[in-house]
This record gives sequence, structure tokens and C-alpha cells, in this order.
Amino acid sequence: MSSRRRFLTGAAAAPVALAAVAGCEDGDRAQPAHQAQHTVKPAVAAPAAQTPSDRLNFVVILADDLGYGELGSYGQKLMHTPRLDALAAEGLRFTQAYSPAPVCAPSRCSLLTGLHSGHATVRNNPWGPGGQGALTEKDFTFAEALRALGYRTGLIGKWGFGPNAPGRPGHPNPSHPNARGFEEFYGYLTHHHAHDYFPEYLWHNGTREEIPANKDGAQRVYAPDLLSARTLGFLHTHQKEPFLLYLAPTVPHAPSKDPHLGEYADRPWTGPNKRHAAQVTTFDTLVGDVTDKLTELGLAERTIVLVTSDNGPHEEAGTDPELFDGNGPLRGFKRNLYEGGIRVPFVAWSPRHVPAGTTDRPTPLTDLLPTLAELAGAPAPADIDGLSIAPLLRGSAHPARHDSLYFYRNHAGVTARQNAVDHGRGDRLAEALRRGELKAIRFAPGQNRRAPDDQWDVELYDLARDPGEEHDLAAARPAQADALVKLMRASWAPVYPRKPFGVTLDVTGEGGEFTVTATLANGSARPWNAARLTLDAPSGWLVHARDPAGATRLDPGDHLTARWLVTRPQVSTATTLTCRGTAHHADDEVTYTATATLG
Repeated sequence: MSSRRRFLTGAAAAPVALAAVAGCEDGDRAQPAHQAQHTVKPAVAAPAAQTPSDRLNFVVILADDLGYGELGSYGQKLMHTPRLDALAAEGLRFTQAYSPAPVCAPSRCSLLTGLHSGHATVRNNPWGPGGQGALTEKDFTFAEALRALGYRTGLIGKWGFGPNAPGRPGHPNPSHPNARGFEEFYGYLTHHHAHDYFPEYLWHNGTREEIPANKDGAQRVYAPDLLSARTLGFLHTHQKEPFLLYLAPTVPHAPSKDPHLGEYADRPWTGPNKRHAAQVTTFDTLVGDVTDKLTELGLAERTIVLVTSDNGPHEEAGTDPELFDGNGPLRGFKRNLYEGGIRVPFVAWSPRHVPAGTTDRPTPLTDLLPTLAELAGAPAPADIDGLSIAPLLRGSAHPARHDSLYFYRNHAGVTARQNAVDHGRGDRLAEALRRGELKAIRFAPGQNRRAPDDQWDVELYDLARDPGEEHDLAAARPAQADALVKLMRASWAPVYPRKPFGVTLDVTGEGGEFTVTATLANGSARPWNAARLTLDAPSGWLVHARDPAGATRLDPGDHLTARWLVTRPQVSTATTLTCRGTAHHADDEVTYTATATLG
């Protein structure tokens, strides 16, 4: 029997008849407040309790390989990004935001799940030792968190976890975006496919949609244009209901291909550099189109837009990041664990809900899941590494602050500049940890993480005095270097055990009789009230409840389990059972579902 957890998606997932019900659910625990240094204009008051009709909307926009110094608001001089610069001036600009990893797949996994790269399911790119890995049923994304509240959720662009197929009927791929909280998906499933800017096809949920060639048959439509059209369509379609849109275009990732060279056509640069600049401006235009559409639809006042990148600037396919000063004042590029490989631009914008200003709070993108959950009013898993920055977005001077930030790299491929910055160690396993203003980086002797500590190269930097990481202090401060290495070892786990969260479903039996066991687990930090489990079976099936299916309260770590005896008629061809777990979290009802396919 197969079992998967997913979220109720309105009419699209409405179950058929017959159920056994009972109750249970909620309360609240605040996070510790730590001092964070930042400057903002007058704070925006926290909104009152929300109803489904006035919930905040969210648009998360993730660039692909956009460096810290590639926006005008972060010091860029050659490439023009007027729309993003305007958002940075009107919103909150982060000067110390971090991608969770220096390459794409692990960074995106951590962004979605709130787990850093020493705990996340995906820790390598497809070319890393042992392959990439994929999201699993145990992974819980920010889309799943908001889907439980009834948000309409969409992903447009690059998913990147594959495989390049939707799964087979009755056995959906648990790594597919539809199985991880996104009810609407349009774009690329794998990294390899996402490198094609003029693709023969893109995926729409589980359907492969062919893209016809132009009249000359030589070139198809430029994919970022297709993604832009779908994005604006999603906003229009869901303008009257709360939504979460995750927009992940493939620009400015290599190969540098952009038919809209515009102002860069006559620059004295190589073709790849002209096209790279055009891709950055294409990204800027796309962000501007999104905010224009939100304004046109009257949604800007109740929408928060978050714009960032998955890692530092690339040097692939002939692009020269040094021409553009793509890493700004920082050392390193994509694939490096120095600041240039992992520090990224990050802008939060909302005319009503986000104050204008800047913040230097060290902010990893693992913070997105708890932040979106808190702003929406949804529970989030308590065992994640991210901390909510919702208070910071509301203007608080004292948002929660991380004790340390951990980064991991195990990537086989190297590029020339990246390898030179790493002093020839670009293909070695490496990890880094920042605590306060001190940051340590260490390189294994190869790809073996179990190598003794004395075989690793360790470096130590004071980012307050040396943000460019030019002066290694490890020899002068061995005790501090050793302390950070100890924290690195503690931050990495071969397998990170997760606490149960939401609904799981187990089915035993054969022929026409089955025992169905469902569990609703509160893996959050707050109590749930009025919890109940409901089993839905096709019409004509017999369902007999074996246990009470409700509980008045589930404290953090508690669970509710119920069993049913299910008999399937011999004439029935249906094979799917659906279980819903519903509870009250604070003032809201959340619903989680799981399905099981019989036989």
C-alpha cells in the first residue's frame, strides 16, 4: 500500500462520501527575542487577526545565480535594475542575507523546507557525489504550511528536484511540486531541463505541454516570456482569494541567452556578457511586471513580495562576473563558501506591511518557511532551523536572531575563478559556520567527511573588520577556530530525524477488507484544539470506526490516532482512500490530508 501526505485543495481534491469524524486542537508559544541591528523608518503596526477574505498574499521570487553585487541597490554600475532598486528603496533591504548553500539544489531545498544544508534532504547538486536526491514525503514546504489554511498555491519556473515525469496514476511522485503543497505548477522539473531557454516543452502540473517552434522552425519562444505570462495569469485568476506564488525564473543562469539585448547590444563586451546583462534586466522587468499587476488588481496593499537569489554569481558559458563586479565587495562566486558564494540580495516589499529601510541581521533563506507561516497564521514544524522574521518585516527592532548559521558543500564540478578562490580546493567537501561576526571555513582532504580533523584545512575570518575575507585568523585564534569547528560537526547529521507533522495514513489487509490507521501529529510549537480525523471512501464502501477520531487538545508533540475497518465491494474499481486531519490553530482551522492507494 502506498501512503502520502498532502493538503486539501478545495474542489480539486474533494473526497467522495462516507466518513467517521471526531474533534481536537490549539494554543501558542513565542520565540525568544534576540537583539538584531537594523535601521528602518517608522514601524508598521502588526495587523489584526485575519479572516480568509483579508489574509495577506505572498509572492516569493527567486533568481537563479544572481550575485550580491548585481543589483543597482547593492552597488551594480553596468547593469540596470530600476524596478528592483525602487523596491529596495520603498521596502526593506537586507545587507546580510544568505543562501543556504553555494549551489542550486540544496539551496532551494533549504529555502522550501526551513532546514539548513546539514539537515536538509537535498545536499548536493545533480553532479555531486552520490547524486542530488529529492524531496520526500517527510519534507514539509512553506507551500504546504499555507495550503493547510486554504491558500491557493502556485509554482512557476524552476523546481529542480525531478524526475522529469509526473509519476504514474495512483502513485504520484512525492518530489513533484503538486505533492509538496503547490496545487498549480508550470515550468521545469529538473536542473538539466531548466538550462534550456527555448524548450520544446514545459510541464503544467502532470501534463507535458509542447511549445511550438517559430515559423522558421529554428527557435521556440523564450521561456522567461512564457513564465511571465503564466505569472500574471495566476495573479489575475486568484485575485479574490488568498494566494502564495513562488516564482522561480531561470535567469540569469547560464547559458547566457536572451533575445532582448536592448541597451546592451552596442556595449564593447563579449556576446555572453551582453546576454548575461540582458538576463539580469529581464529578471528586473519580470519583478516590475509582477508589482505592476498587483497594483492594477488592487492587491499591492495586502501582498508581501520577497525577492532574492539561490546563490552567488556564476562564471559559466563565457560570463565574466568580474566585469560586472557581481560579488560586490565580497570574496568568491557560485560554489564558494566564502561570502561571495552565499551572501545574496534580499528585498522585502509591501506598501502597507513592510517599512522602508535596511537591516544587517544575518538572515538565511531557511527563515522563509516560519516567516510565511507566522504572517499567514499557519502552524510550522518546530524542528526546522529557520526563525521567523515576521517581526522584522513589521518594523520590530528586536527580531529573533540565530545563534549560528551553517553551510555545506559537496560538489564535484569546479569553475576556474571559483577554484582559484578556493586555492585549488574547489572540488573538496567543505563546510562553513558563522557565529556572531566570526566565520570559519574548513576543507576536507577530499570527499570524505569522516577524515580526521587534523587533515582538514581550517580558516577563520572576522566579518565585521574583514567582510572580504582577506585575513585568515585561524593560526592567531586557534581556540575560536576550534569552537566553530565543533559547532560545524554538531550541525551536520547523516540523516536528520523529523518529528511527525500533519496526517499519515497506513493501510493493511488484502482482498476486499482493510484496516486503515490514520495519525494526526502536532509537530508545531503550539497546541492544537478540536482535532479530528475523517476518513473518506468511495460511495458503496463500508466503513466502520474502531476508535474515537477526535481529541479536545493536542499539545506540541502529541498525536491523535484512529482506525477504521474498510470493506470494498467486489464490483468497485475505485482504489483510493482519503483521510483529513482538521484542527484549530489559534483562531484558524487547518486541514491536512493523506491518501492511500489500495492494491
